Amino acid sequence: MQHGEFDIAIVGGGSAGFAAAIKGAELGARVALVEAGTLGGTCVNVGCVPSKTLIRAAEAQHRRVHHGFRGVSTSDGRPAWPTVRAEKDALVAELRQTKYWNVLRAYPSITLFQERASLVSGHQVRLASGRTVTAGKIVVTTGASPWAPPIPGLAEAGYLDNASAMALEHLPESLIVIGASSVGLELAQMFARLGARVTVLEALPRVVPAEDADIGNALGDYLRSEGLEVHTDIQIDRVGRSRDGYAVQFCAGREPRTARADQLLVATGRRANSTGFGLEGIGVTLGKKGEIVVNDFLQTTSADIYAAGDVIGDPMFVYVAAHGGALAAENALTEHGRRYDLSALPKVTFTDPAVASVGLTEDQARAQEIEPLTSKLPLEHVPRALAARDTRGFIKLVADSATQKIIGAHILAAEAGEMITEPALAIKFGLTIEDVTSAFHPYLTLSEGIKLAAQAFTKDVGKLSCCAA
Repeated sequence: MQHGEFDIAIVGGGSAGFAAAIKGAELGARVALVEAGTLGGTCVNVGCVPSKTLIRAAEAQHRRVHHGFRGVSTSDGRPAWPTVRAEKDALVAELRQTKYWNVLRAYPSITLFQERASLVSGHQVRLASGRTVTAGKIVVTTGASPWAPPIPGLAEAGYLDNASAMALEHLPESLIVIGASSVGLELAQMFARLGARVTVLEALPRVVPAEDADIGNALGDYLRSEGLEVHTDIQIDRVGRSRDGYAVQFCAGREPRTARADQLLVATGRRANSTGFGLEGIGVTLGKKGEIVVNDFLQTTSADIYAAGDVIGDPMFVYVAAHGGALAAENALTEHGRRYDLSALPKVTFTDPAVASVGLTEDQARAQEIEPLTSKLPLEHVPRALAARDTRGFIKLVADSATQKIIGAHILAAEAGEMITEPALAIKFGLTIEDVTSAFHPYLTLSEGIKLAAQAFTKDVGKLSCCAA
C-alpha cells in the first residue's frame, strides 16, 4: 500500500465510485469515498432504475388494449400518474438504501466524506470544509450530466431532462422529444403509452443512429405505428415558449415545419462532470467533450490518478462504470495491470420492441477489412414469438467469413436484452456458427432464436421442423 492517510481516495459516489471503494476494501486498503450529492449516482436515482419501472408501468397500460389474444378482454383509461410515480420513487429509495448506504456499513475500512472536493495534487483531495485528505492513489468517478445542444431559444425557453421528466407532477397532454437515441426513445414511448401525444425530432437519418441501420429503420416504423410522430434527418432552427406551450421550428428537407406541445424533453446525450475539480491544474488531460483521457489501464496522464465511469466518456452504462471502477482501483493498488476491454460489450435500449447489440455491424466489419457473413431472421420464425402473438423485429448475426466466428449480433425483439448475453459470450470466447448451432437451446424461448439465426446462415429455417438440429 502507498503512503498517506488513506491508501486510495475515490472522488464520486456513483456506481463506479462504489465499485472502486469495494474493490479497495477487498484488497485491504484504507479507502476514502468523497461524494457531495446523493449517493448512488445516475442509475439508481434518476437513470435506469426509475426509467425502467416507469417503462414497465407504461407497457402494462398499453397491453390493456393492445395485445394479440382474441377472447381476452381489453379496457382503456388514463393511468393514475401520481401513484405510478410514487411507486417509482419508493423503489429508488429502497435500492439507494440497500445497495449503497447498507453496503457502506458492511465495509468498515471505507470512510465516507459527504462534501464537495477538488484535487490539489496526485495524492491530495481538498474538501469543502477545508480538510485535505491524502492518499497514495486517487480514482475520479464523478460521472456525467445531461447535455443540450446550442439551439437558438432553447436555454431561454427551458426544457425537461430525463430526471425532471420522470418527476413531473402531472402527465403532459403533449410532449416534444429532441433526440432519438436510447434515453429519448425510451421516455418518448413511455409517455405516449401513458396517454401523451408525442413528437420525436432527430437530426440524424434514423432513430437509434448508433445501431445497425436495419434496427433503426424498423424501430422507427414500429413507433410510428403506435401513434408517435417521428421525424428524422431534420434540422432544428429555433425553440420558443409561450402561454400555449412550446414551439420547435425545424426543417425536414427544405420544408419548414413547427412542432407544438405542452412540454419539451431534451435527450441529446451527456457530458462528463470534469470541471471544478482542479484536474487540469494537476496534469490530468481532458478530451474535446470534457471527458478524462485514460490509457488502457484507466490511468490518467497524472500517474497516480485513475478515472472510471461516465467521466471518461462513452459508453455510459452502469455496468461499464462498475466494471471500470473496480478495475481502476485494482490497477491503482496492485501491479496486475488489467486492461479495460470493451470489445464484447452488449448494449440495450428498453423500447418495445427493445434493441440489443454487441460487436460489429456489417459496415464496421468491412472497415476493419473483415468480409462479413450475415444472417437476418424475422421473429415470425421463432416459435416463442408466435406463441406470444408478437412477431415484431428480427435477429441479425454477423460472422467472419474466413473463420466462421460470430463477430456481431443486432436484435430487435420484445425482450432483446434477455437474448444478447449469448452472442456477447460467443464473441468474447471466439465461438463459431457451428458452436452456436450445436448447443442446446430450450424450445419456446426467445433465446432459441439465436440458434435459429445461426442456422439461417446456411439453411432455410422455414423448412425446418420444431427443434430441428
